[in-house]
Amino acid sequence: MAKTIFEKIIDREIAADVVYEDDLCLAFRDINPQAPVHVLLVPKKPLAKLADAQEIDQSLLGHLMLIAPKVAEGQGLEDFRLVVNHGAGAGQTVFHLHLHIFGGRELSWPPG
Repeated sequence: MAKTIFEKIIDREIAADVVYEDDLCLAFRDINPQAPVHVLLVPKKPLAKLADAQEIDQSLLGHLMLIAPKVAEGQGLEDFRLVVNHGAGAGQTVFHLHLHIFGGRELSWPPG
């Protein structure tokens, strides 16, 4: 199966503005930002979407949730929103699990 754009970014085949990296995940600025700060946090393990995660991925998913506030803080955000799109009907365009970190302006509700 062909690599997703996120796998190519993780493998450094495509350049990205990386703001955080550790052994399990990578965070980089979205090339089409929907807020003044829009960072994508992706696990290095390829999971197409959240429903593809297994019990063995529990610690990875928890890690992403613990890292997201650190990435937001590193971008100067005190308030931020996390979004996970699940499936094409929900707006997922890259089928590699990722968290959107939005901030830098007032965010309205409901988001959809």
